[in-house]
Amino acid sequence: MAVGVEELIERHELMECIQCGVCTGGCPMSIKVKLNPRQIMRFNALFRELEIPPEEQLWGCTTCATCEIRCPKELSPVSFLISLRGILIEQGKIPTTLRDALESVYVHGNPWTRGREKRMEWAEGLNVPHISEVSGERLLYFVGCTPSYDTRGQLVARSMVEILNSVGLSFGVLGKEENCCGNEVYSMGEEGLFEELRESNIELFKKYKVDAIFTTCPHGYNAFKNLYEGLEVSLIQHHSQLLSSLIDQDKLQFKGRVEATVAYHDPCFLGKRNSIFDEPRHVIENIPGVNFVELDRIRTRSLCCEGGGGRMWYEVPGRRLAEIRVEEAVEVGADILAVACPFCLATLDDAAKTAGYEEKLRVMDIAELVAQALKPS
Repeated sequence: MAVGVEELIERHELMECIQCGVCTGGCPMSIKVKLNPRQIMRFNALFRELEIPPEEQLWGCTTCATCEIRCPKELSPVSFLISLRGILIEQGKIPTTLRDALESVYVHGNPWTRGREKRMEWAEGLNVPHISEVSGERLLYFVGCTPSYDTRGQLVARSMVEILNSVGLSFGVLGKEENCCGNEVYSMGEEGLFEELRESNIELFKKYKVDAIFTTCPHGYNAFKNLYEGLEVSLIQHHSQLLSSLIDQDKLQFKGRVEATVAYHDPCFLGKRNSIFDEPRHVIENIPGVNFVELDRIRTRSLCCEGGGGRMWYEVPGRRLAEIRVEEAVEVGADILAVACPFCLATLDDAAKTAGYEEKLRVMDIAELVAQALKPS
């Protein structure tokens, strides 16, 4: 019997699985890479042998949690797959691109193989204060790795700064001290590295007496909200929640209009994992000029963009789900597909170009829409 099988069976309650197949039927990757969570769970539980699926299936999982939210027995097939990933990492059996991303997190504090000294390039010319310079309540903008380094994501971070400055909200950032939140490290199964990141980040927050945190990334929000045991801050928000509250307080003074039909894509780590559905829509619907329309698959039925679970650094052959998603946006007549996640922004923006919809459809973060409407038309 393979070492650790009994522990895995007990930890993930594999014997409770009733073999209904809902997890496999709902999995967005089940057709593309023949990922079958039900079969994987049942084999390990029934035969008491460690059965790890083929590479494309195991690492193809986006950890979107569709299987978890649909399971009638409230099991978590995705957590079991993450545990299997952890076993392979301990054995040194990991795709090269994922290995490089994890090594970069360890060395540079981010998975994008970029130096720490470049982490604040996104804020050039904005005079963004360090959190230590904030007086009174200390609100930390945890920018995150992708908005810090990805040129498209940087525009979202800059938009948030413009918005907060327009309402006079005091905030600060960690600058070059900011580390990866570790959410994707956790999803890839590297538990040891994740624990190091969690401990160092919590200590950093304590050092600067951080009172509240907001992120532009659902993955960072998920990590702080659900994975950071021992984190003591009064409030953790995603930027959609912060923007929604500013609208409710009548603090956003819209001077322009966004004359466009806008559809919204629910990010998995914001919607399925954290049930934040209404706030992003509230923001979009309150932007002057917007005609808001819904996609067919929304909220818990939203189609994953394939960005989570380490998939930003691991390519799976076949048509990308993001291309299907932008097609759905075009079909409902959207001029703009709004997102609230840097991974969704990157995958969907790229898909709009590769699918030939670049002239028909723009992919924009909700913060960019708000920032645009704050300026005179």
